[in-house]
Amino acid sequence: MEKTVIVIGAGAAGLMAAAAAAEKGHRVIVLEKNEKAGKKIYITGKGRCNLTNDCDTEEFFSHVVRNPKFLYSAVYGFDHGMVKDFFEKNGCAVKVERGSRVFPVSDHASDVTAALVRFLKKHDVDICCHSPVEDILTEDLFPEGGSGTEAGDGKHNDPRSRKKGPDLCVRGVRLKNGKMIPADAVILCTGGLSYPSTGSTGDGLKIARRLGLKTTPTAPSLVPFETRDQWCRDLQGLALKNVSVRIFPLEKTSETEGGEAPQGRKKAKPVYEAFGELLFTHFGLSGPIILTASCSCDFEKYPEGFRLFLDLKPALSQQQLEERIAREFAASPGKHLPAAIRPLFPARLAEAVTELSGFGSEQRAAAFSPSRIRELASLIKNIPVTVTGTRGYTEAIITRGGISVKEINPSTMEAKKIAGLYIAGEILDVDAHTGGFNLQIAWSTGHLAGSSIPVES
Repeated sequence: MEKTVIVIGAGAAGLMAAAAAAEKGHRVIVLEKNEKAGKKIYITGKGRCNLTNDCDTEEFFSHVVRNPKFLYSAVYGFDHGMVKDFFEKNGCAVKVERGSRVFPVSDHASDVTAALVRFLKKHDVDICCHSPVEDILTEDLFPEGGSGTEAGDGKHNDPRSRKKGPDLCVRGVRLKNGKMIPADAVILCTGGLSYPSTGSTGDGLKIARRLGLKTTPTAPSLVPFETRDQWCRDLQGLALKNVSVRIFPLEKTSETEGGEAPQGRKKAKPVYEAFGELLFTHFGLSGPIILTASCSCDFEKYPEGFRLFLDLKPALSQQQLEERIAREFAASPGKHLPAAIRPLFPARLAEAVTELSGFGSEQRAAAFSPSRIRELASLIKNIPVTVTGTRGYTEAIITRGGISVKEINPSTMEAKKIAGLYIAGEILDVDAHTGGFNLQIAWSTGHLAGSSIPVES
């Protein structure tokens, strides 16, 4: 016999969960607070939707920042190849670009949502927009403990339930307008707190807490950095493709030495270091390596911020860079410093490096001794930037933290204490680097949740 399954949230995880549940033969209802399904999907990848990454599955787990082992069953059960096949079969052709990132051939994120909605319509899934959910209804599995309880009445804390197995079972949902909808299973896929304009305002986390599920602290992740340094903002719009960064908690670094601790302390270890593309903005820094770096920077733990050291010439050693500068200066001894280093950098960056060096723009190349060249090279490979914070949830691609994975059975995505409640997507305390990895988590956990709901014989 078919079961009635309610999916809360029509984002990536919710739509895939609905697809998997419907494919098993369940009657599926998707409840979405927004005016349309897939609202956040439309803006991912700058409107192109980097829907997964074509890397080897083992490599995939190296890009998961928190709780990668929790995802083994989900990802191996519905990996990137299966994701590509699903969209290809449902009218959304895909292509692989640099960094193994997978996009729709059309470069339109709307085609990703359209493929999912097309599949759901074919399987008679009801997508109900403008339907915000207030609570998940549960029933106490202990008869003398009462029945028909709603999230938050405390009955799940009954001492009799202190044993293995669920304390409660799902009975349906209550909408914000008061309407009750009965269900045999509920899949919670409301996302986190990032991009609140798309409806990700933490509603699901509140519902989960009222049900007694533990959550971990949340924070913006895959988010640009705000910096104290005016020179970064002055370079707004400049993108650098081959640079490297090292980042240290501010209290553990000195002002000028990349990664060296203040006197009397051991050398600090970076919380993040990488090579890639960086973008200067009107507020500080962005770009792929910065977004990924934000996954590793805990501003709650280090409220003073972080020191980022930027290496503009990572392909050259300190000595090689000194020799390169010496050759440029010898070839143009009469040039002022900004013009003398112009072969090394874009014009605006050459001006910024000159200003940061403190040598002055009127200094001529001929005036630079080997020791001054060494000092200039050292700066180029260790430009300090003070990171004061992030751009917050409004510009964060994902949310760090969420429902603790200890509350969830990783083989099914079902809540351990609440029978019939399944949880998937960004609302879980699982996140990854930029590059299609987070959407893969959404597809995989959503698919596992939907396909794990048993069909009664």
